[in-house]
Parts: sequence; structure tokens; C-alpha cells
Amino acid sequence: MDVLTQINDWLWTPLIVLVLGFGLLLTVLTRCMQIRLLPEMLRQLLKGEKSEEGISPFQALSLTLSSRVGVGNIAGVATAIAAGGPGALFWMAAMAFLGGATAFVESTLAQIYKRRIDGQFRGGIPYYIEKGLGLRKVAVVAASVAALLYAVLAPGVQSNAISSSFDSALGVDPWITGLVITAALAFIVIGGRQRIVKFVEVIVPFMAGAYILGALVVLAFNISALPAAAGLVLSSAFGANSVFGGILGSAIAWGVRRALFSNVAGVGEGTYGSAAAQVSHPAKQGLVQCFSIYIDTLFICMATGLMIIVTGAYNVEPAGGPALATNLPGVEAGPAYTQAAMDSVFFGAGGPFVAVAIALFAFSTLVAFYYISETNLTYVLGRTPTTATAILKTVLLGMTFWGAVQSADLIWAIGDVGYAALAWVNMLCLLLLAKPALRALRDFDAQRRRGQDPTFDPASIGLTDLECWGTATTSVKQRD
Repeated sequence: MDVLTQINDWLWTPLIVLVLGFGLLLTVLTRCMQIRLLPEMLRQLLKGEKSEEGISPFQALSLTLSSRVGVGNIAGVATAIAAGGPGALFWMAAMAFLGGATAFVESTLAQIYKRRIDGQFRGGIPYYIEKGLGLRKVAVVAASVAALLYAVLAPGVQSNAISSSFDSALGVDPWITGLVITAALAFIVIGGRQRIVKFVEVIVPFMAGAYILGALVVLAFNISALPAAAGLVLSSAFGANSVFGGILGSAIAWGVRRALFSNVAGVGEGTYGSAAAQVSHPAKQGLVQCFSIYIDTLFICMATGLMIIVTGAYNVEPAGGPALATNLPGVEAGPAYTQAAMDSVFFGAGGPFVAVAIALFAFSTLVAFYYISETNLTYVLGRTPTTATAILKTVLLGMTFWGAVQSADLIWAIGDVGYAALAWVNMLCLLLLAKPALRALRDFDAQRRRGQDPTFDPASIGLTDLECWGTATTSVKQRD
């Protein structure tokens, strides 16, 4: 744990500056598209049709939300508050706003540089690195890091949250929970992409809606405490609070860190589902994915955080310092905070409700992790051989079970290392590759001003030889 903690400090401290700075730069360059194009984001959610090659924009949104919306929305928010105080919530929201522009750029790039492989659209980080920057070796490294993260390092975070929440709420042994999760996941991933898409298309909207509704009920019962809670968050976020003002650095660090873990804007996680969508212009899917950041962090994470603050169901114990708040003595930061907040209104039913919510959130994330891992494996190998995918499934299922029965601190530290490593690779490449996405946005805006439904002509923004946009006619089945 000491080694992992030190590695995370080295990786995350400068990464936080890069994430916020790059998001601010893109917000300026896109003329604050997060706000001015909000109506268009909502319109695009309901448009588009799937084909044999691609899925609909809404299905792509569901696929990416299934990876974005996970334990970070419940356990991650709680750990941010525990380490950074209530002010961490503000910095989570700030990261979400700025990260919306980053999500737009990376998802638009995924659409621009997507390819046809085995008759289906595939794309994501390694595809736009190779085609956009011409750096095949860097792309292979990125694909390898992503496959390692989503098949080995990250699954345990999700399964651990499920097992710990069922253990605390219902007393279910983690070994039993681990076996059930692993068996259910095996059934889904063995069914292939179509079963994955159908699963997340149904379960993601349902789980997000039910959880937000439950949180709103808790907030409604504590509505008189909301103004004071909002004031506490804001004063703590800027160092003005008499109790939590001294940990401003921790509030910023953990707010950004847990927001990035939750919505993964800049990590590139949403690019794989984005590339699979059938749209007439890359910017359309970029807008849809920008809105997914709002759903994940501004809606679900903020609902969790405010619910915890207004009910006082939290401790604040910054690393290396004394405890600043002990409202739940002996309770470990994580799902238990949210369960306690729910129990204050639902009188004993809150724990099981949160456990079920975590199970749905985390399980859908695990399903998306397999899709992302398989896409990266396909890139490295140039195709999807049966033996390699069988090994991938076995490894992911094994790590899912292993994570369910390990300590939470170890599992979260391992996951943080993986996410930071992939974020560094992706963010540095985005710095060099943002221009095509920005040009695509200007083209999209220009066509809308002329009253047109935007369609994409790569030549209009100076791009050629894009396989899926009419400049190449052959379908890629295997790379030499």
C-alpha cells in the first residue's frame, strides 16, 4: 500500500493540473460548447439509427454511461468527502463542467478515425493515435495499457464495492457475492457485443433514474438543510470554512481525482462506445458524450454528495492529519456513508437499496469493461481471434472474483494507478490531436447556421483517407 500510494501521488498530482488546464483551454476554444450547445445535445440523444455496422447514438450513450456510471458515483463521492471535506463536491462539479469539453473532443476524434473491423465500427484511443498522429507504436502502448486497465486493474474496484455493500447491508459473505457476480458477468460477455448493447440499453437508464429518485426523496425530507449544506460546500471549496478551510488542497485534489475516476473525461473510456455509433457527423456523438458527463457527475454524483452532506452521514479524515469530522464513528469511507444517508429516511431499507444500486451500477460497468478490453485487443492483434478473446474473458472474470474478496484500500489504489497511467497517455495525445475535433465542431456549427442537418465531409476540414467517411472503400478485416 505504501508503494501504491507513492506511485499514485507521483501520477495524480501533476495530472490534476493537466486535466483542469486542458479542460479550461478547450472550453475557451469551443466557445463554451458545454452551455451553448446544450439544447443540441438533448436533441441528438433522440436522433440517429443503428445499422449492422453501428449502434444508435442512444445505445452508444448507454454503453459509455455503463462504464462512466459505477461505484465512483456512490463510493467514490464518499471517499472524496472523507479525504477532502465537503468542498471536494464543488471541485467534482468543476471537473465535470470542464471535462465536458474534453469528452467532446476525444469522442469526436473517435468518430472521425473509426474503422470497420469484421463488419462493425471500432475505434477509440489507439485508433485515433495511429491514424491522427501516425504513431503506431504509441497506439499499441495505449491499447495495451487500456486492455490491462479494464481487464486486470479496474474490475476489482467494481466487484469489491458490490461485495462490501452487500456485506454491510445484508451480511452476505464476499465470497458468495463474488461467485454470483462472476457467473452473471460470464453469461453477458459470452453473448458478444449485441447482448452487451441490449443489456446496457435497458439497465442503465433504469438504474440511474431509480437512484436519482431515491436521492431526491432524501433531499426533499431534508430540504431545510440544503442552503446550509450548499454554503458548507462552497466555503470549504475555497478555504473559507473554519473547520475544513485548511484542507483546500485535499479538496481540489480528491474532488478532481474522484470526478475523473467517475466520468473518465480525458481517460478515453467513452471513446470506444462513441466510435461504435452510426451518425452523420462526428460532432453529433461528441455532443452526446459531453452530456453523458453531466448525467454522471452533475446529476448522480452531486445527488449522492448532497444527500451525504445534508444528513451528516460522513467523516472527514484527511491523510496525515487529525480527523476534522466524526459523524459516523468507526465507519469506513465508501458505500456505508450513502447507506447511512438513505437509512435516515427509509429507516433500514436504505442499506439494501444502495447495495442493489451499487450492484447495478458496478455490474453494468464490468460489462462495458469487457467491451473496451476486447476493442483494444482487436486493435493490437488486428482481428478478434477466438483463443485471445477466451483468455481475455477468463482473466477479466478471474480479476472480478479476486477483487470481490480483497480489501477496499488495496483495490482502489490499484485502480487509481491504472486510470492515471491511461489518462497520461491519452491526455498527452489529445494535446497534439485536438485540432481535427475543433475543426469538426466549427463545420458542425456552420452547417447548423445555414439551417442544415450537419453531415460530414472530411475534405472540408482538411482530412483525407478516412475509412468510414467515404474516402476509402475497402473494409478492414485483418491488419498485416
